[in-house]
Amino acid sequence: MQHRHLRFPNGKYKAFTMSYDDGWAQDKRFSDIITKYGIKSTFNIISHDIGKEKILTKEEIKEYIIDRGHEIAVHGAEHRANGLQRAIGGIQDILNCRLELEKEFGCIVRGMAYAYTGITVFNNGESYENVKRYLKDLDIAYSRSLAYNNDEFFLPSDWYNWLPNTHHQGEHALEYVEKFINLKESSCNAWRMPRLLYVFGHTYEFDSNNNWDRLETICQMISSQDDIWCATNIEIYDYVMAYNSLIYSADETKIYNPTLKTIWLDIDGKPYVVKSGETIEIA
Repeated sequence: MQHRHLRFPNGKYKAFTMSYDDGWAQDKRFSDIITKYGIKSTFNIISHDIGKEKILTKEEIKEYIIDRGHEIAVHGAEHRANGLQRAIGGIQDILNCRLELEKEFGCIVRGMAYAYTGITVFNNGESYENVKRYLKDLDIAYSRSLAYNNDEFFLPSDWYNWLPNTHHQGEHALEYVEKFINLKESSCNAWRMPRLLYVFGHTYEFDSNNNWDRLETICQMISSQDDIWCATNIEIYDYVMAYNSLIYSADETKIYNPTLKTIWLDIDGKPYVVKSGETIEIA
């Protein structure tokens, strides 16, 4: 076994996810459009803003996000920038948001997107290492950062600094979608790693720029492909964690799947699938 690579559900080579912040009222129209195309998104909610003017109500969050299979995630109770807060302020903002979302909607909330400048700027003695430490202690599984404009489409190497590929309004956004669609599994086994396209933004920007057609275009491009898995942020995280939990024999001829998920993988150019609780042999 020289090269092994994760494959997404049903053996798909690529995945697509979206992430939209603040819980704006425009999330409703956004949800209508992406759901129509089978696209999934994570919606990052400021818990203290729910029900305010121009912001989703709790009933709307349930109807347009949760009931449609999308994800709600932490965006701070008061939208504080973690890098600019003393640790106690950052911890309070994240924990209160998580507690309030879970109490209001009856689900376990594990994802997050950094608010404001997030971890791009630091002050008051704060550091990325410290923010990452307390996010782990708060049982936050991942957090999306603000940096973007990359077209490598690799899975994140650090889940607490998950870098999206592009803002939907980015000058290269449609170019990146086109490039992603045209990616094919390499004939070279060493380069058959899975690929992910991650688009983010704020839904009010579609109104501000009068370009909801841009969202329609992105969704049409992605949904027309049969080799792309559309998932929320947490679904991608959970699947990758399950893949990383596979257990191998010392001679790498057997694989045991201790998780509750069916896992697909590519080994030296050959596809394999390991069901939950199953042990398979590598030919």
